[in-house]
Amino acid sequence: MLLLSLIAVGAPASETDVDHARRVVGPPTGPPLAGAALDAETQRVALLLRCPVCQGLSVAESPSTMALNMRAQVRELIASGFGEEQVLRYFERSYGEFVRLRPPLRGVNWIVWLAPIVGLLLGAGVVSRVLRRRSVRSTADEPAPGDDTDLDPYLRRVRETAYGWPGGVRPEKPVS
Repeated sequence: MLLLSLIAVGAPASETDVDHARRVVGPPTGPPLAGAALDAETQRVALLLRCPVCQGLSVAESPSTMALNMRAQVRELIASGFGEEQVLRYFERSYGEFVRLRPPLRGVNWIVWLAPIVGLLLGAGVVSRVLRRRSVRSTADEPAPGDDTDLDPYLRRVRETAYGWPGGVRPEKPVS
């Protein structure tokens, strides 16, 4: 696939990833890495790239062949001295901004980053307002003790039928 994309842009078929990266993102900005430092940096940068096959996983975590190839490319570029941002821009140029697991804050991406925060704040405001209205309404609607309500006549009738209290009112106990 890389070979086809290189031929399509007019690059020679023998061009390596490093040569292609130089043309796309410029010369390497960092020192070439090797050994444990190379492994650690490769892992760190690969965690920032989304696997095009297993879209929910990073390139470092994905078992797909595509992710293995991308990890190898990341390793080769970092070994040649390309920095994190250069590697990310290189893959973004090939796969689009979607390849980044954490898209940069620019353009429409602001909406993606801010929409959840705005949604939470609006939701909290709505819930707060509803609860406030309910508490005000419930305190205003509660009858004072001893006030007649619409249900009092029915309550008296039930007491009269169930308990035999005349008029639904409990008889006074004689004081002894």
